[in-house]
Amino acid sequence: MGRWRAAAALVAAGVIGAALVPAGPAVAVHGAVPGDFNGDGYRDLVLPAPGADVAGQRHAGAVVVVYGSRSGFRADRYQKISQNAPGVPGTSEGWDRFGSATATADLNRDGYADLVVSAPYEDVTRDDNRGVVTVLWGSRSGLGRGTNLPSPGRSQHHGVDLAVHSAEEGDKTQLLIGGLSGTAAFKGPFSRSGTFGSVTYSADAGALDSVALGDLDRNGTTDQVSLTYRTHALTGGRVQINPSGGTDWPEPLQEGNGLIAATGDVNGDGYADLVVGDPEDPRTPGVDGVTGGRVLVWRGSARGIARDAVPEQITQDTAGVPGTSEGGDTFGAGLTVADLDRDGLADIVVGAPFEDVGTVHEAGAVTVVPGRRSGPLGPGAYSFHQNTPGVPSSVEESDSFGATLAVAELNKDGRPELIIGSPTENLATGAVFVLPGGASRPTGTGSRAFTANMFGLTQHDSTHLGGYGTIWMLMRDPEVDHGDQAPAAPGADARAGAGSE
Repeated sequence: MGRWRAAAALVAAGVIGAALVPAGPAVAVHGAVPGDFNGDGYRDLVLPAPGADVAGQRHAGAVVVVYGSRSGFRADRYQKISQNAPGVPGTSEGWDRFGSATATADLNRDGYADLVVSAPYEDVTRDDNRGVVTVLWGSRSGLGRGTNLPSPGRSQHHGVDLAVHSAEEGDKTQLLIGGLSGTAAFKGPFSRSGTFGSVTYSADAGALDSVALGDLDRNGTTDQVSLTYRTHALTGGRVQINPSGGTDWPEPLQEGNGLIAATGDVNGDGYADLVVGDPEDPRTPGVDGVTGGRVLVWRGSARGIARDAVPEQITQDTAGVPGTSEGGDTFGAGLTVADLDRDGLADIVVGAPFEDVGTVHEAGAVTVVPGRRSGPLGPGAYSFHQNTPGVPSSVEESDSFGATLAVAELNKDGRPELIIGSPTENLATGAVFVLPGGASRPTGTGSRAFTANMFGLTQHDSTHLGGYGTIWMLMRDPEVDHGDQAPAAPGADARAGAGSE
């Protein structure tokens, strides 16, 4: 196992792949935010483990929920949920990868947060890898009964990514699901019996890697963002806004592409901005992408985002950003947008999971780029890695620290915590780190960690506690057009399984 310090064995708190509702009207979500699933006034944490073995079924997948309390989060007060759990539809089967994507919202407006979980490799009525998305309903006793949402008739890998926007009115609550067959956009009101207001299926969006939601023009209607699977010629998928029945931007943006999208108001003008991570080195230099990876930012406005708008580019060579752009860093592979310093501006949190730290190969690092009311982004940026003072463990080869990211205010002190996933830590069993909020930024001092074995997930490898993030995309063969190839999720025999013992 890794060189864990004694602090790692203490009570830990964390949640992965999520975002605190930012300083803007909406938030894009790739993994579940903390939600009060049992209505006791304390947020409960969601830790996906899509590679977990269940009842002898390899990589069936599970989700761990750690319940909050007045005394904080206790690693022995948790609920492990799989498709074998009472009230959950279906059965745990090999390679379903239940927990690949998660999202949180009070869908039915009963005062309890609900958890949306995907199993994109689920076989349905003999259709291999059709995929299924399940809503686990909150209640006074926590999460329990679940219902499945319908999927397109000929779907493939339905639920590769999820995004949710929960407005005050039930009919404005939206859930966007992406997959190989396009999108499914659900609108409320939702009910515990599984009903909902409406659903729109769209194959026009194409085969997707990532989805997001945000009101980019502040007109009161949530805009849909989707990133297509990349082709052999590009570093990432094409960026589309409202491809499923929208009339504003039915075609891809002409500038930029990527693997992961998020929204948030980085300049405080009241419009959600679109942020996209494009982490791979360019296939053809000068055509798209940059060596080491990049993040692209399109500013929202009263007219939204024009198709020919040129985004602002942030790299590790940008003025004020720590580090240097080097081949294979994958800057932008992890991404979330939230206000960490409480100045009313959303900050951009960027993971570079294959960044070398010193002489340690692919240890991983995280950079926070503060929002600014004017001027280019980059000044004031700061970074973390596993050698940051106070962070449990230490840098090791192929840990992929920063592959998944979250921001959430966990202990009611008003200072948001930064949560960082290292899914390939310890032979890809995974680890989740939570950095406390400080006076003006998160700090390594007092950091804690979750590991898979804390929750009885004791398999030798490939549990991937905290979720995959974009790791599975980065491992796909870049020379193949993935518009017609199913993605391969990481395993112990792949690059992601090279974590140290």
